[in-house]
Amino acid sequence: MKWNIKKAACRKDLGYLVSELGIPSIIANILLDRNINNEEKIRSFFKSHWSDSYNPYLLKGMDKAVTRVIKAIQEKEKILIYGDYDVDGITSVSLLKIFLDLLGGDVHYYIPDRLKDGYGLSDSGISKVAEQNATLLITVDCGIKAVQEINKARDKGIDTIICDHHEPGAVLPQATAILNPKQKECRYPFKELAGVGVAFKLIQGVNKYLNLEDEKSKQYLDLVALGTAADIVPLVDENRLFVKEGLKGITRAERVGVRSLMEIAGLTGRKISTGQIVFVLAPRLNAAGRVGSAERGVRLLTTENQQQAANLAQILESENRVRKDIDEKTFNEALEMLESMYDVQEDRVVVLAKEGWHPGVIGIVASRISEEINRPVVMISVEDSVGKGSARSIKQFDMYSALSLCKKNLIQFGGHKYAAGLTIDELKIDDFREQLKMISLDMIAEDDLVKTVNVDMEISLSDIDDTLVKYLKLFEPYGPKNMRPVFMSRNLQVIGTPRIVGRNHLKFKVRENNKIFDAIGFNLGDLIYRLSPGENNLDMVYIIEENHWNGKTQTQLRVKDIK
Repeated sequence: MKWNIKKAACRKDLGYLVSELGIPSIIANILLDRNINNEEKIRSFFKSHWSDSYNPYLLKGMDKAVTRVIKAIQEKEKILIYGDYDVDGITSVSLLKIFLDLLGGDVHYYIPDRLKDGYGLSDSGISKVAEQNATLLITVDCGIKAVQEINKARDKGIDTIICDHHEPGAVLPQATAILNPKQKECRYPFKELAGVGVAFKLIQGVNKYLNLEDEKSKQYLDLVALGTAADIVPLVDENRLFVKEGLKGITRAERVGVRSLMEIAGLTGRKISTGQIVFVLAPRLNAAGRVGSAERGVRLLTTENQQQAANLAQILESENRVRKDIDEKTFNEALEMLESMYDVQEDRVVVLAKEGWHPGVIGIVASRISEEINRPVVMISVEDSVGKGSARSIKQFDMYSALSLCKKNLIQFGGHKYAAGLTIDELKIDDFREQLKMISLDMIAEDDLVKTVNVDMEISLSDIDDTLVKYLKLFEPYGPKNMRPVFMSRNLQVIGTPRIVGRNHLKFKVRENNKIFDAIGFNLGDLIYRLSPGENNLDMVYIIEENHWNGKTQTQLRVKDIK
C-alpha cells in the first residue's frame, strides 16, 4: 500500500487560524486541506445551525412543484409516490408519505420490484399508477431519464413531479416540475443532495408556501440521515447538516420503525454514527429491496404501531441473513471467475457475467471485489438472454462517463461516477467488456491501481491529547469528502506481545517516549510478522478514536497500515 502524505498548509494561512482563532495547528492543517479556511466556514463546519439550510425555492421547478402538490391536496386528488428500492428511495417515499398524509392528502406509494420491473420508472410502473387512478405522480430518487415513461403518464392524464439527484440526460422528461440540483440553470448552491434530500426540500418548499414553521420539517431528518448516509453521497455542506441533525433523531429513536430496526440490530441505547447506518441499519433496509419487497421498508418507517414495527423489523432481519448467504456464494463464484479470466497485472477494469446470479446482490459483491483488487468492477446477472448489471468504481475512474462511451452496446444505463446500473443484451457482453477495457487504458494510469492511503499529517504520539480528540469529534459526522483524519507516526516501539483477536484483527500496544496507546487493526492479522516488540522501528498509519468498553472510555489508534 502506498502512503500519500499531504503537504503541510501554507504558513501564512496556518498562522492566521492558530494565532487569531486559537485552533490547534494539527486541526488547522486539516481544515485548510479541506478548504475550510476562514472564520465563517469554520463556524459553519464546527457549529452548523439549522439556519444554514438553503432556501428550497432556489431549486429550479420548486414553484411549480409546490403549486401542483397543494392543488392535489385541496382537490382530493389521488397522489402516488414512486420510489427506488434502495434505502435512499425507501426513506424518500416514507417521509413524503408521512408528510402528505399529515396535510390530508390521499396518498399512495409504489416501489418497483427489482426482478420484475427493474430500476426506475418503467412502463409497467406507469400502468400500476394508472390502475390506481392517480392523477399526480411524484417520483423520488428516480425519473430524471424517464422521458418516454413520463410521456406515457401524461397521455393517461397523470401529471408528474420528479424529485431526483442523478445525472440528467441530454433530453429532460416533459414533467410538470423537475427538482434536481444537477439540471441546467438550477441556482441551487449545493449539487450533491441524495434523493431523500431533494424530497425533503419539497417538504420545506410546501411548508414555506403554507407559512408553517421550518422547525416542523426537522421531524423528518432521521429519515433524511438514513437515506443520505446510506447513499454514500459527499457528507459536506447541506448533506452534513441534515445527517448531523438527523443522527440525533435516530439516536433518540422516537419513530417506532426506527426504534424496532435499532433493537433488532442491537443498537438500542447507543449513540448512532454514519458507520452504523452504512454497515448495520442500511443493509437491513436494503435487504427488503434485494431479496424481498422494498415496500416492507416503507411500512416499517411509516407505521405507528409498535407490534407491526417489531414484526416487520424481524422480517427484514431474516431477509438480511438470506441476503448475506447469497452474497457469500456469489462473491466466491466471482472470485473463481476472476482468477480464471483476468490478469490482475494487466486488466484495469473487470466485467463478470453469469446466468443465475441474483440481481439484488451483485452491486454489493461488485463493491467487495472492487475493494479487493482496487479496480472498477461490473457484475452482470443474465436471465432470458438479458443482462442486468451493477458497476462500482474507484476514485480515478468515472463509471458514468465510461458507460456513456459504451452506450451503443447497452440497452440502458444510469447512475453516477462511483456506482451505476445497466441493462445489456447477452450477445453484447463480450463487446462491452472489450470496449470498457480500452476506455480504461486512457482513464486509469498504472499508478492508480496501487492501493493508496491518504495521510492528513505526520504527528508524534505526544501530540495526541484530550484537546485534539475533542476537536476531532467536531469533524463528525464522517463520510465521503469528510473522512476521518488519518495520521502517521514513525519509529514507534511495540511493547508487550502482539496478538490476533476475533476474526483476524491485530491488537498491540505502541509507545513513543512516555506515551502509550492501544492499537487495533481490523482484518490486519496477516501483518503481525511486521511487528518486532521492543524495537523502535515501526511506522504506522492510523486514525484516532474513542473506545467505549465496560463503562470506560479511552483513546485508541485504529491501524490502517504498518511498515
